[in-house]
Amino acid sequence: MNVKEYIQSWADSYKKDLTENIMPFWMEHGWDRENGGVYTCVNRDGSLMDSTKSVWFQGRFAFICAFAYNNVEKNQMWLDAAKSTLEFIEKHCFDEKGHMYFSVTADGQPLRKRRYVFSETFASIAMSEYALATGDQHWAQRALQIFEDTQRFLNTPGFLPEKFEPNVQLQSHSIIMILINVGSCIRKVVNDPKLTAQIDESIAKLKKYFIHPEYKCLLETVGMNGEFVNTNMTRTINPGHCIETVWFIMEEAKLRSWDKDMLDMALTIFDWSWDWGWDKEYGGIINFRDCLNLPVQDYSQDMKFWWPQCETIIASLYAYLATGDEKYLYRHERISEWTYAHFPDPEYGEWYGYLHRDGTVAQPAKGNLFKGPFHIPRMMIKSYMLCQEILKKLEEK
Repeated sequence: MNVKEYIQSWADSYKKDLTENIMPFWMEHGWDRENGGVYTCVNRDGSLMDSTKSVWFQGRFAFICAFAYNNVEKNQMWLDAAKSTLEFIEKHCFDEKGHMYFSVTADGQPLRKRRYVFSETFASIAMSEYALATGDQHWAQRALQIFEDTQRFLNTPGFLPEKFEPNVQLQSHSIIMILINVGSCIRKVVNDPKLTAQIDESIAKLKKYFIHPEYKCLLETVGMNGEFVNTNMTRTINPGHCIETVWFIMEEAKLRSWDKDMLDMALTIFDWSWDWGWDKEYGGIINFRDCLNLPVQDYSQDMKFWWPQCETIIASLYAYLATGDEKYLYRHERISEWTYAHFPDPEYGEWYGYLHRDGTVAQPAKGNLFKGPFHIPRMMIKSYMLCQEILKKLEEK
């Protein structure tokens, strides 16, 4: 393999796919120019199936528009869409306590609130990325305020309803890992030590509680002291989620001159998660595994969703940038070949989201309240950026 040619071809592919396929699809079918914000419940051809708006996707879409503008192409339409969506968020998506809804109507009437703060995390990264694009410090400060609110909600007993009864004491990987990324994004526009403190705290928690070398995995759910709990739910490994965490940690390691402890931690999790997640029979990253190799409870356990493949593409490029080890380039080739052979829709554009284990389409819609313009375009933008960095490093050799 000629590494330089390989990386250059993927850089070109990511940019072309983003600018000629993914972004145009959502600009045409998703962006609500009347009310602001974005629709995500669209069919295979982009036709609207449901005008319900996913609130966390309002933040995700605004982030992607600004992120693409900042790193791929200065397309004013993308920046306009980001602003429109941020204004929709501010006008319609918060309750009187500053907690965000999960879904609203097309014109912003509240429909549902959940016990989570993921809507807040995506709104804050969207505002920080838009601030980076425009220099408007209002949005940078607003991003920091929402981040602080998120921490307050999480740390105020009783503010967020408990998932289980009081005698069940568990902690979850998901909010800990996402706060690494949130801190990293906001820190680009606000120099506040609490952001780095949050990143340090999150990485320390992952290392102390969630990494279990005895099973060679990072668990999704553990006891309050990191103890392994032997139930169907708490034995779950989510390889895609673990691999997303991997590149969040690598991003922080890189900012700290490739901090060795952080990088080693990330690469260990990546190696374990690849071994658990890669489907040796059909290819692709599988949804869920059980750390004791028992049958997995979740009904979608053996499916192939779009987003774990995207996270693995990013992580493999990041790991190669960090180490120069061609085993990570090999992983990039394997996951990319499988992903691009099965997910893109050549007839209507964009990607399918839900495949059976063998790669056949389970359902053809391009979006719902959980799939929309986020993981796929983020992968293309981030991977394009990583390819540029790898090429620069190769030139310097």
